[in-house]
Amino acid sequence: MAEAEAAQLKEEGNRHFQRQDYKAATKSYSQALKLTKDKTLLATLYRNRAACGLKMESYVQAASDASRAIDMDSTDIKALYRRCQALEHLGKLDQAFKDVQRCATLEPRNPNFQETLRRLNTSIQEKLRVQFSTDSRVQNMFEILLDQNSETDKREKAANNLIVLGREEAGAERIFQTNGVALLLQLLDTQRPELVLAAVRTLSGMCSGHRARATVILHAVRIDRICSLMAVEEEEMSLAVCNLLQAIIDSLSGEDKREHRGKEEALVLDTKKDLKQITNHLLDMLVSKKVSGQGRDQALNLLNKNVPRKDLAIHDNSRTIYVVDNGLRKILKVVGQVPDLPSCLPLTDNTRMLASILINKLYDDLRCDPERDHFRKICEEYITGTFDPQNMDKNVNAIQTVSGILQGPFDLGNQLLGMKGVMEMMVALCGSEREADQLVAVEALIHASTKLSRATFIITNGVSLLKEIYKKTKNEKIKIRTLVGLCKLGSAGGTDYGLRQFAEGSTEKLAKQCRKWLCNSTIDTRTRRWAVEGLAYLTLDADVKDDFVQDIPALQAMFELAKTSDKTILYSVATTLVNCTNSYDVKELIPELVQLAKFSKQHVPEEHPKDKKDFVDMRVKRLLKAGVISALACMVKADSAILTDQTKELLARVFLALCENPKDRGTIVAQGGGKALIPLALEGTDVGKVKAAHALAKIAAVSNPDIAFPGERVYEVVRPLVSLLDTKRDGLQNYEALLGLTNLSGRSDKLRQKIFKEKALPDIENYMFENHDQLRQAATECMCNMVVNKEVQERFLADGNDRLKLVVLLCGEDDEKVQNAAAGALAMLTAAHKKLCLKMTQVTSQWLEILQRLCLHDHLSVQHRGLVIAYNLLAADAELAKKLVESELLEILTVVGKQEPDEKRATVVQIARECLIKCMDYGFIKPVS
Repeated sequence: MAEAEAAQLKEEGNRHFQRQDYKAATKSYSQALKLTKDKTLLATLYRNRAACGLKMESYVQAASDASRAIDMDSTDIKALYRRCQALEHLGKLDQAFKDVQRCATLEPRNPNFQETLRRLNTSIQEKLRVQFSTDSRVQNMFEILLDQNSETDKREKAANNLIVLGREEAGAERIFQTNGVALLLQLLDTQRPELVLAAVRTLSGMCSGHRARATVILHAVRIDRICSLMAVEEEEMSLAVCNLLQAIIDSLSGEDKREHRGKEEALVLDTKKDLKQITNHLLDMLVSKKVSGQGRDQALNLLNKNVPRKDLAIHDNSRTIYVVDNGLRKILKVVGQVPDLPSCLPLTDNTRMLASILINKLYDDLRCDPERDHFRKICEEYITGTFDPQNMDKNVNAIQTVSGILQGPFDLGNQLLGMKGVMEMMVALCGSEREADQLVAVEALIHASTKLSRATFIITNGVSLLKEIYKKTKNEKIKIRTLVGLCKLGSAGGTDYGLRQFAEGSTEKLAKQCRKWLCNSTIDTRTRRWAVEGLAYLTLDADVKDDFVQDIPALQAMFELAKTSDKTILYSVATTLVNCTNSYDVKELIPELVQLAKFSKQHVPEEHPKDKKDFVDMRVKRLLKAGVISALACMVKADSAILTDQTKELLARVFLALCENPKDRGTIVAQGGGKALIPLALEGTDVGKVKAAHALAKIAAVSNPDIAFPGERVYEVVRPLVSLLDTKRDGLQNYEALLGLTNLSGRSDKLRQKIFKEKALPDIENYMFENHDQLRQAATECMCNMVVNKEVQERFLADGNDRLKLVVLLCGEDDEKVQNAAAGALAMLTAAHKKLCLKMTQVTSQWLEILQRLCLHDHLSVQHRGLVIAYNLLAADAELAKKLVESELLEILTVVGKQEPDEKRATVVQIARECLIKCMDYGFIKPVS
């Protein structure tokens, strides 16, 4: 019974294979393999499954299956040739050559085998030539670099060539095999910055995507040495070493997504020990006085990127638990640093914010309440342990730590605020004589008033305190911060016009002062950043945002700040721009509920008159004129954990608001907006990715893709656009994504291939069934461009689907644009394959009537396409041509062919005459003498 079922499954697999459904075929063959012990049948099944593997580009699986078939029958010529093909794709040319040699011995007259032999022989010779030349080049480069007397230009060129070679798999392997790691260590020992940098970048390339090499390099260079190199003050060096460490971590943790097999897998048994060692060294760097601010930032960036889970669906959060137990106190120490105190560690403007983000990510990565309670207890113990009645510096550090936590997991920060003595200490520090104490206290108060309930508590208790400090202090730094505190409290009602916290006109006065400070270039960047922070709150008020966008110097000052190395400003700038463009989510008010709320005397949110569409459009125009796109493009490029997914979402919202008017899209493209949107559409929150993809669709729909997305970038645009072809998205997103894909698919076959590989074809077909006219039209136009691709044509040729029927029926629609697109698709399909001409006549009984309607259409473009279809059918088959001549189509062709070919109708008349000439060639009609 089992043997019979296995044979039946084999036949089923063969049928799937003929229908080009390779996944189903593989499944059938795999099921059959479990049921049979017959060696002949087993060999056939493995051989067939290898063929499926080749078709699906699973070359490792294909080679493995072919090998199993050969083990059962060493003369199985099909299995030998399939293994040869798989090995060639895997780059194992010498093994592939041996297999095809055996094939050629068994069948000397087979032209395929002879051709493959010749091709592989040429490839092997070329590979050997490159290998030997690469070996000598590598040797030559090291000689130049290690020779102290070599010229600077030569050394620079050799260093660059070495880096490029290290990034290529073949080059990296040659460097590794020719004692390259030892020579690179010699370069590190030279202590010369340019040579050390070249060595680090070469090592980084060699580690990428190769677990065995990464392990050897980690042990050869040693983690303590890597960290000491990263700890330097020089930013370029610190960043290069950070990239090396990231490449090592990716390879060891399997993030490189490479398939490790054979010897390489045996080399690396367990990488957990190495990864733990790296984590420990990074945590030690956080609290070391020997580490520069740049080095600390890079250590925090690496921890941010590699410790928390990337996907919360993954159950294992052991890395986070380990860091909480062994490193949370060290992170809290960084958060609690006060730059103005002598005991402060070396920091950059970004360090404390990076530490706050890490605390937030670790807290979010915890899975249950006991884990969160443990986290909170560590924080509480650290803060209470820092308080000291005899030492004011320690108290300042404790409040600074609370302030930093409030910038991370706010709920945890709120719990810590409720601890005994925390709020009292804040108030006490506000009244301190020392500037540093006041700065920390005011910042802590600002961060504490993020939630409306907490803000109202501080409005009643802290406003008078802040106002008093504002009046008394002569220090600009403290003045700005107290002003931001007042700004934040003044905006606690959000966009609700009826919930203003302060008296009419107060927020405008605060905003005017913020703008004044923002434009004052004599004030340090860190302090001017607080002016932007204030505007981020105040621009919730429509009067404030309207005044702000009219103040061009203030706008440009903000954009310049956004381009500086201080990345802590990104969120504030993004928030301000979201407020100015009204790109935040607004709840739709249901009139009945509004009436009910008024009747029951409940508060109803009011819209400000200046939040209406005309005012928003005017603000967008002014932002574009002030150069907002170049600032946004610069912000997107920030290679830092401070550019969080939430910030990316805000930037995507701004971009979408700016792209709203088609007339502005050319300006956005010209200033680099198209390129900047791609990373936002690929990474971030789900909402952010959809917003960015929608903005990309708007640009792709009306722009020349070669200009908007130059070079290879255009291929990265396809996936975000395809993601919008989803029933969860709204009709406008679907429509503009289809327009964008239509534009892209009209550019090149490589782009059509990319769209096909992203599995967009079924979605495009679904929208061709839509009741909505514009969606149906856009989908049909997209399909019209897609059918030029051979793989798409194969889908139409395959049996058992209604694709061709749908296109033929759409040709009979009343909508002229849908007709035009469908007729274009049908014209190209029937021109490409005679089989489709015959198939067209079988899919629906209405085909002839539809064709006649197309050939008589009032619109010349539709008529032309109809006549081309008629010509294709006539040229395809004599029997079919006879059927057409016997119908009314001959009369239609005659009438059209006899018309005077004026400038507009020339092509239509010409194609009709060509149809008649074809009929004459068959002898169905004769010319009138």
